Amino acid sequence: MNRRILYIGNNLTKKTKYNSTIIVLSNLLKGEGYSVIVSSDKTNKLLRLIAMCFSLLKNRNKIDYVLIDTFSTINFYYALIISQLSRIFKLKYISILHGGNLPKRLSKNKFFSDLIFNNSYKNIAPSNYLKSSFEDKGYKTIFIPNVVEIEDYKFKLRKSIGPKLFWVRAFKEIYNPTLAIKVLDILKKEYPEAKLCMVGPFVDDSYQNCLQLVSKLKLEDSVEFTNVLLKEDWHKKSENFDIFINTTNFDNTPVSVMEAMALGLPLVSTNVGGMPYLIDNEIDGLLVEKDDALKMTSKILDVLKGDYPKMSEKAREKVETFAWEFVKNKWFKILK
Repeated sequence: MNRRILYIGNNLTKKTKYNSTIIVLSNLLKGEGYSVIVSSDKTNKLLRLIAMCFSLLKNRNKIDYVLIDTFSTINFYYALIISQLSRIFKLKYISILHGGNLPKRLSKNKFFSDLIFNNSYKNIAPSNYLKSSFEDKGYKTIFIPNVVEIEDYKFKLRKSIGPKLFWVRAFKEIYNPTLAIKVLDILKKEYPEAKLCMVGPFVDDSYQNCLQLVSKLKLEDSVEFTNVLLKEDWHKKSENFDIFINTTNFDNTPVSVMEAMALGLPLVSTNVGGMPYLIDNEIDGLLVEKDDALKMTSKILDVLKGDYPKMSEKAREKVETFAWEFVKNKWFKILK
């Protein structure tokens, strides 16, 4: 039977140029014969919510499941409204959990959280971190990792590693991009030729803060800001860099980190949220406390000294287990 799905989430690929999980998963499900409607691609948040509600009302008699991307910020309320509309129309809805700060949301809004997650058909966590956090609060949760289309990632084994740092994320306060600038400044004390490339959209004041810090530290010749790049473009650019740094203060299981692992970039990340569930410290990546530029720089120096020669290969091996071939049967079991 051809199962029909309405997938609700932030379909902002046209704006960000990034293929978000909603696009990746919906396309893979379509490829397996599922009928999938995606909503919404409106950039205005109110219009997006209205479009989501309209899609559900319009298609309520044609669909078998509603998939809802569920975040911890204001988008949490999209999930609340769509889930309760689904209940009214007796539709099976599946919450797909995103956002490293969701566990805090569970405590802050227990009543709303109960409405969403106790009444869902299934709750899906793309990290064991979120699975554990939700189960601690009594919500039954299934772990299904975000899919990495591994065939799109060309692995580069770096036989010699230089002080060339790569950062990919939105310029947003919770992702702490200024930490990358501070790390570069310290690194240059030992490696004056050190460089940093920062890829991602400018979302809040973080980009201006980075520019000011670069100016203050006189690093203009050592830092490149690319703004948003298409996935294939930043993959190509990453070939000229040797170490991926993830500076976030909150996190789940970021796709950009998984992509870096697939591409062969040795990884140094803050030890927050889902990162210790994704990274085996000193095996397939290195973890340091958040907002600690000295510790992060120290680990980068260890990589440059050649202390972890097999780390990038181990990381690639791990990410290969997130390929669709390994993940799809878990979705088939739910969407039966």
